[in-house]
Amino acid sequence: MKQSASEFSLGELAKLLNARLAGDPSVVIRSLGAIDRALSDQITHLSSPSYRHHLPATRSAAVLLRETDLDACPTNALIVADPYLAFAKVSQLFYQPDGLPVGIHPSATVHTSARIAPDAAIGPHVMIGADTTIASGVRIHAGVAVGERCVIGAGTELRARAVLYSDVHLGARCIVHSGAVIGGDGFGFAPDQKGHLHAIAQLGGVSIGDDVSIGCNTAIDRGAIDDTVIEDGVKIDNLVQIGHNCRIGAHSVLCGMVGLAGSTVIGKHCVLAGGAGCGGDKPVVLCDQVTLTAATIVTSSIDKPGVYSGSILHNTHSRWKRTALLLAKLDELLSRVRALEKSLR
Repeated sequence: MKQSASEFSLGELAKLLNARLAGDPSVVIRSLGAIDRALSDQITHLSSPSYRHHLPATRSAAVLLRETDLDACPTNALIVADPYLAFAKVSQLFYQPDGLPVGIHPSATVHTSARIAPDAAIGPHVMIGADTTIASGVRIHAGVAVGERCVIGAGTELRARAVLYSDVHLGARCIVHSGAVIGGDGFGFAPDQKGHLHAIAQLGGVSIGDDVSIGCNTAIDRGAIDDTVIEDGVKIDNLVQIGHNCRIGAHSVLCGMVGLAGSTVIGKHCVLAGGAGCGGDKPVVLCDQVTLTAATIVTSSIDKPGVYSGSILHNTHSRWKRTALLLAKLDELLSRVRALEKSLR
């Protein structure tokens, strides 16, 4: 695991986290570890009951945990309301960013009209188009392509080989991981009388707020006329497809393999688990605080917060085939049941 050269005493961590310390404040923490494999200079966390059986045997220097788990802890503890959130904050203290010197690498190609902050870091073989603005503290790694008229906010990082087409606006403190493509053409075609497909020019852009994370090989299409919009704090996993003119509300989470048809609207604080998808005859709109469980497919709008599922649970292959055949006969079976009920009246 990549670690920094930093080290902190438990007393320092307790103060930073506003945690109650049970143990020795002078113990030094040098890195992080999993609860069942952590070493004597590492801190770990107990966030889920599923891992509680590992707690009595942990060899870690300290554990982030709730008050209710303290009695089973054999070592030092930092007691917090939300161990997972506390662990996230501690992890940032030990994060060591890849080395990328400030300035523009000699192999980079930067248009003369681009405006780049003096403290930005532009890596090897980066391409930056005309009239693009790069703000303070931006880090752009090797092989990234940034198109024309883009804006990249302060402290944002583009990892190697990410691609931004023209007219993409990224807010502050975002991260775009390798292979992501932002601003590619939306999938829009109109058939003529012979069934030949004619492309609809995608004239909008993509507008992304602050503190957004975009995973590897994710695609966010540009709008057909207006922009595709990703609001503040959204977290997008790897291999997600967001169609043209979608809008993702603030602080929502899209897990791996999620797919959104064009013009889908996702509310604030929603969670779309892996493999979920939205698309129908009309644009799908999810209200705030909707959770879609894994592989759920939504074809009509949802206007009440809650947890929704639309998947069929797995089974053995032979039983699943029998179930699939029965599903195809549901209409026939329903008609027979109704006829039987009518005859018994």
